[in-house]
Amino acid sequence: MQIYNLEFTEQEIRDAVAADKLLSMEIEFSRICNFRCSYCYVEEEKERTNELSRNEIKDVILQAKNLGARKIIILGGEPSIYPHISEMIDFLDNEELEIEMFTNGAGINQEMANVLAKSKVRVALKMNSRDEEIQDQLAGRKGAFSIINTALSNLKKAGYPSKDLFLAISTVICQQNINELASLWQWLRQENIEPFFEVITPQANAIKNDGLTVSPTQLKELFTELSTIDRDDFGHCWDPQPPLVGNKCMRHQVSCLVTATGDVMPCVGVTIPIGNIRKNGLADIIRNSEVITNLKNYKETITGSCKTCEKAEECYGCRGAAYQLTGDYLASDPTCWRNSRCSTS
Repeated sequence: MQIYNLEFTEQEIRDAVAADKLLSMEIEFSRICNFRCSYCYVEEEKERTNELSRNEIKDVILQAKNLGARKIIILGGEPSIYPHISEMIDFLDNEELEIEMFTNGAGINQEMANVLAKSKVRVALKMNSRDEEIQDQLAGRKGAFSIINTALSNLKKAGYPSKDLFLAISTVICQQNINELASLWQWLRQENIEPFFEVITPQANAIKNDGLTVSPTQLKELFTELSTIDRDDFGHCWDPQPPLVGNKCMRHQVSCLVTATGDVMPCVGVTIPIGNIRKNGLADIIRNSEVITNLKNYKETITGSCKTCEKAEECYGCRGAAYQLTGDYLASDPTCWRNSRCSTS
């Protein structure tokens, strides 16, 4: 089974945990976005102020590299419309860092697709439906369907996907698209595109739009169906386990998030600022954070059903969902069907 965002050995992960090192870092260059996705984790604001300068972004990336990070994951906002995206990709490439970018494709014309290919950027293109009306509705923008598919076409012309050019489709699981996800998964596999399906973290826009919510029972049925398809049709064997379909998330062992204003957080779901890079160095922030320490030692610190679950050795549920729904980042994941079963038995 793959481990989301981590192409590292178990030994590398253990060594990084023991030494307060990083193996990857997520970063927002800006929170400016041209979509208004109904499930987005970013609260909508009329304007973005106090965002990091290019020099500040480069500096914290170098700090992460000095801590052992080999991979930088670019989030947003929408990174493809960030005015200095080409410069930042060149910088990361020159530093010999692996680059991964989550994007709605708005800025991926043919020139940008070629820039991404030249630096072998791992691209995760956000696509939630192959139905134009549903896609536009979820993206909060008419024309989103066309934008995404144009970007996909441009990426293909640039050589994606291939052995050296990784391409994934990032899809949220919601009521609006759940009935088409099996066929979308099959199509992506046939196109040699990695499907990255995830349960929505209940925060920000996703809370305001509660019609998105999929029940734990529905999630179990979907995960099981996709596992069967992957095994029978494509030879990929994995156990159904939330919050990522066919993947594990172990980001809290070796990663962190730096927001567009310099706040350091465990991830986009555990929205607890543990420091700001404008005030302290990244190494000190991570080393002195009780939250980070507790998440790294999750086998001892996690509580409830997640602690006693049969999957506890290899899974800690979604810490973001736990934090957003209970206020406790160490609580059991309320969106997991195993937790639901335990709580009702």
